[in-house]
Amino acid sequence: MNARPAAMEAASSSHSLSVSEKLALYGSTGLSGMEHLILLVGKESVATALVRHFGSLKELSRASFGELRQFLPARQAEAVMAALSVGNVAEAEHALSSPLNNPEAIYKANLDMKGFHQEVMRVVLLDSQLRCVTKLDIFKGTVDECVTYPREIFRPVITHSSFGFVLVHNHPSGSVHPSAGDVRVTKRIAAGARMLKIHFLDHVIVGQPIAGFLGYFSFHEAGLLRRQNKKTKNL
Repeated sequence: MNARPAAMEAASSSHSLSVSEKLALYGSTGLSGMEHLILLVGKESVATALVRHFGSLKELSRASFGELRQFLPARQAEAVMAALSVGNVAEAEHALSSPLNNPEAIYKANLDMKGFHQEVMRVVLLDSQLRCVTKLDIFKGTVDECVTYPREIFRPVITHSSFGFVLVHNHPSGSVHPSAGDVRVTKRIAAGARMLKIHFLDHVIVGQPIAGFLGYFSFHEAGLLRRQNKKTKNL
């Protein structure tokens, strides 16, 4: 009997399948990044133009709404932005369900910041179990600068009667190396926290994994932030 199973026939002719047919047969894991993008925008030519213009899917994921509107109608631009960031958002939401008791956990809980085009300073308020109470974006700066005033950071910490807080900010360049300004700001906040007897647990910079380096930098992990209370020493 020479008849071949239908699944084998489909597999042998996969080169002629449309992206939609491949999705139906193999699921999303059977598609390339470009094929996912084709499904989002509807046309291979548009997907190719987007990747060619931005250089890669990774860079495309950092595109602003205005940049995408050069190629796509408003609703498609919104869909592409949402689709390319939903993975980071989902992982951040999952991370928030556990205590933020180490730099990696803090980084994962703020992965959405990887796509920001400006520097943003975020304060994450924590309860006594080091679980997130809320997180607030306090400042937005230029591409490479974020001016920070300590009172704007301490105000929500005091208002919410938080056990402690961590600071998180992003580097749009992807590099996580702290600037001289980052170090100055951290020292100012640490000094104010000690004066107010508020637990300042860490300052984490969010970037991109580059040349073997992690995608984040922790001031506490680097020994640049002194602990105020032994209860928090395991962070």
